[in-house]
Amino acid sequence: MTDIEYLKKYYSGNLDDAMNKLKEGIPVQYIVGNVDFYGINLKVNSNVLIPRFETEELVSKVVEYSKSFNNPTIVDIGTGSGAIAITLKKKILCNMIATDISQEALEVAEYNALSNNAQINFRLGNLLEPLNEKIDIVVSNPPYIAYDEEIMDIVKNNEPHIALYAPNNGLYYYEEILKNISKYLNKKYLIAFEIGESQGNMLKELSKKYLNNEAIIEKDMQGRDRFAFIKTF
Repeated sequence: MTDIEYLKKYYSGNLDDAMNKLKEGIPVQYIVGNVDFYGINLKVNSNVLIPRFETEELVSKVVEYSKSFNNPTIVDIGTGSGAIAITLKKKILCNMIATDISQEALEVAEYNALSNNAQINFRLGNLLEPLNEKIDIVVSNPPYIAYDEEIMDIVKNNEPHIALYAPNNGLYYYEEILKNISKYLNKKYLIAFEIGESQGNMLKELSKKYLNNEAIIEKDMQGRDRFAFIKTF
């Protein structure tokens, strides 16, 4: 479906105004104000990233891995719109926690959880700082784009940079999570990351360095390395 077809189908306001915004380079999802993710309708605005197909794949893989746990405690770090947390909560019997450093993003996530009848414990704070309990499954799609990396103008000019870019060639947040996560993990655990397609080997090194456990790198439907899983089962 093209952006124009999407507007005509889903936009309820003045279509001419919407078309002008589209010509100005505003993403169609922000114009419409919502997006379908894993069959769930989510509100989106410029305070949160637009959920993407790769993240749906991450969720599917986590659902499969979660079958090794019984009523796990799961944390979604950097929840944004709440897409990952809400979908996992609806697919898995679990205790779901979601954190974000952005109050504006959490407001969107809380709205989406309420509208989708998903009970989630949202917490404001940086990465792991809001946590005070043991965790079975950690999921995160953190900022992972290097500051000098070229990305599409429609993304760079509209989506929140706090959710896109990371220092240390895009590895900063992965490293911050991995070097501090041990005290929160149960003996049996799963860590699941969405990653940039060139970051797999570096994630393996970080996982080995901080957890003495080598990450498993999995590909997306396009054959690109896009997911890292670190587990003890």
